[in-house]
Amino acid sequence: MSGKEFLVTLNVPTSLEEVIVDCLLTFESEHGFSSFPVYAHDHRNEGLSLAEQVSGRQKRLRFQMYVEEDVLTALLARLRVEFSGAGIRYWVLPVVDNGVI
Repeated sequence: MSGKEFLVTLNVPTSLEEVIVDCLLTFESEHGFSSFPVYAHDHRNEGLSLAEQVSGRQKRLRFQMYVEEDVLTALLARLRVEFSGAGIRYWVLPVVDNGVI
């Protein structure tokens, strides 16, 4: 293990909730992962329904997971293969500190 941890954030179409949960469970770290509903806002109307275009937002699900560097590489590779073209937005941030208070 590298000792480096990262926070992976995924914004996922709501239709993919169950398959993403199943996928992330296979990578579950000691920290587990979180999911919660969010609204995505974007000036582009690609893939938005008429109602979403009018409201200016799209319902999505956000998943967040702390992972080690080696798990990060495997996770992103699997997501790219299994969900290519699914419209999943992601970003990765280094974890400076974490714990339980």
